[in-house]
Formats: sequence, structure tokens, C-alpha cells
Amino acid sequence: MAGFGLLVAPMLGELNSGAFDLAALNSDQICLTFLGHATFLIESPQLVRIATDYNDYIKPPLLPDIVTMNHAHDTHYTDHPDPAIKYVLRGWGDSPDKPANWDLKYRDVRVRNVPTNIRSFYGSNTTERYGNSIFIFEIAHLCIAHLGHLHHTLTQQQLNDIGRVDVVMAPVDGSYTLDLDGMMDVLVALKAPLIIPMHYYGAYILDRFLDRARKLWDVETAEIPSVVVSKTMLPTAPKVLVLPGRF
Repeated sequence: MAGFGLLVAPMLGELNSGAFDLAALNSDQICLTFLGHATFLIESPQLVRIATDYNDYIKPPLLPDIVTMNHAHDTHYTDHPDPAIKYVLRGWGDSPDKPANWDLKYRDVRVRNVPTNIRSFYGSNTTERYGNSIFIFEIAHLCIAHLGHLHHTLTQQQLNDIGRVDVVMAPVDGSYTLDLDGMMDVLVALKAPLIIPMHYYGAYILDRFLDRARKLWDVETAEIPSVVVSKTMLPTAPKVLVLPGRF
């Protein structure tokens, strides 16, 4: 990841920017980089690289080992992933009766999913069962949840299946995905110490979410798109961290 400035966090709450050599990641650290829309690059201590909601429009700067995808729009998946990618995890199954079911272990990474439903298209009342997956990444004693294109609040069973969450990447547009009231309910229920917003279409939409978030949590805005996180770096009270990236 040469050339990328990384946000090195000795403690989230006093975030410091600077260069960071990924080869120097400690065994309890991961690096998250927001590439834009709903795509993040996640890197593990053993340099496993994961791209979330991998698509044809926003590409990571290097070949990922693992990609996850969701089915709502083609900005969240591709039918033509690079054949050199080791593991392509689609968040939807072959039919509505066969949801995706992933539990992948690769080096120091475990990836699993919790299926959710989506609307068939924006404004539709038609439901595509299990068209989305919440992907959960277990790395370096951290549990990281990417909500994908979430369209509904979570049942207690889904919350149980997700389990404890340390970091959550949440779509905050409030229209194409879940409305803001519902998203706030989901984030309160997940109780993640670190919340990273994604899937917004400009500063106005992001600010609309942040205005709501500030009533519950501290909000911090980074100047660069990457953050290094470990268990000991997590804030003691939930915090929203805005990483810059393409809308």
C-alpha cells in the first residue's frame, strides 16, 4: 500500500496522521481504508487484503485476496471479478430459498455472513429475500461488521448471529438503504465502539446523519482515508469516525 497516507491511532480520541508501513502492523492491529461508496480495503497483520462490496467502479489499489459483494445495485457487485482473486464471496444465494452461507478462514482472517432482505429496486415494495449480507470479519481479536446495502432493522436473531461488534461500517444515505430512524436503531442495537459511515451522496446527506449521530455519540472527521485499529485503541464510548472517500 505504498503511497497511501495512513491514519495511525495510538488511541481513538487523539487521532494522529502520518506515514505507516503496513509490514509493521502488530499482531493485534488491522488497517481500514475507505475507498468510496461502500468499498473498504481491510488489511490484516498477515497482509490478507479484503475488499468489501467489490464492483467495477471503485477498485482497491492492489489485488485483494478476498472480496465480498451484495446484490442491490451494480455499485456493490460485479459479474466479472478478477480471476486472480482467491475468494469471491457473494452476499446472495442461488435462489430466495438458498441464502448465502459463508464461514471462510484464511490465514489470520475469518469471514462470515448474516443474510438480510432487500427491496427489489428503489421505491419498490417487492422484496428480494436474502439479497444482502452483513459480512463479519474477525481479525486480530476484532470483530468488524460491514452492513452492506441494509434495507431493514435487525431481528434479535440476526443481532445474535452477528454477535459482539467492535467496528461497524454503516450506510447512512437514509433513502436507498435503511431510513435514518431505522439506521440509528440498528447502530444503537449493535453497540459498536467505532462507527464508520459509508454510502452517502454528498456532504448534505452525510451531515444529515452526523446531526443525528451527535445527539448520541462523539463525531470525529479524519483528513485521510485510513485508520489503524486494535482492541486497545477502541474508544471507551461509541464514536463516529468519518473517513474521506468517493461518494
